[in-house]
Amino acid sequence: MKPAAFRYFAPRSLPEALELLGEHGEDGKILAGGQSLVPAMNFRLARPQSLIDINPVAELDYVQTEHAVLRIGALARHARFERPVAEGPLGAFLPRVARHIAHLPIRTRGTFGGSLAYADPASEWCLVATALDAAMVVRSERGTRTLGPQQFFVGALTTALAEDELLTEIRLPLLDPAWRTGFAEFSRRAGDYALASCAAFVKFDGDRVADARIGIGGAADHPQRIAEAERLLIGGEGGAAQRREAAAVAAAAIDPLEDIQADAAFRRDLVRAMAERALAEACTR
Repeated sequence: MKPAAFRYFAPRSLPEALELLGEHGEDGKILAGGQSLVPAMNFRLARPQSLIDINPVAELDYVQTEHAVLRIGALARHARFERPVAEGPLGAFLPRVARHIAHLPIRTRGTFGGSLAYADPASEWCLVATALDAAMVVRSERGTRTLGPQQFFVGALTTALAEDELLTEIRLPLLDPAWRTGFAEFSRRAGDYALASCAAFVKFDGDRVADARIGIGGAADHPQRIAEAERLLIGGEGGAAQRREAAAVAAAAIDPLEDIQADAAFRRDLVRAMAERALAEACTR
């Protein structure tokens, strides 16, 4: 298996990378971790005429906290998140998610930004970004814009990125100690794509739920927050009956994918089960 012929560029700065993107447009593809693009090129499912390798752009490889926000450069590798990169609930949560991403060799090469830009419905980072209402910073020679998940994710493997735009940074809100977190996903084998997953964030004020964020991934063409399920939890104690009801609402809210792995009914039931598990983890810690 060999890719079709292409031109290779390795810019060493962000302005140079953006200039190349503007020059090559739809004929150019960004290479970051390459864990999705390179196999597609080898099978000739993707045939970019120009490959723009941003790995030498060191200014895109960082993870830092600033003003209650976790700023993640597009080139930060998955493996970086296997250990806490921040204090508090978010810092403890991200390693639990990272260990579900494929296998170690892929995690050492694949990037946070590349995962979001590829927009696979089963991507764990796409789910986390959606559930936490992350801000995606997008740049081109024309300027900079910041998109929320609802604007950024358009559908399966489709984002709002224009041909000359590069996702440069992802901003996740840090969570104060009142938040509790939960994550669950189902795949056929360890490291396989998730058929359904849930990220749950529940904020308690005393013994009552003051706020909640519930994200579902893997089951539809893009991850989504389930506002109806979130509202159902707020004001309650987050007990087993309430969690079951919220999980049922989440399952009913999605438009499930159908493929050789799972039909719609099975995926919907997986969503219910994963939501209930994630909520149980978040509400009983």
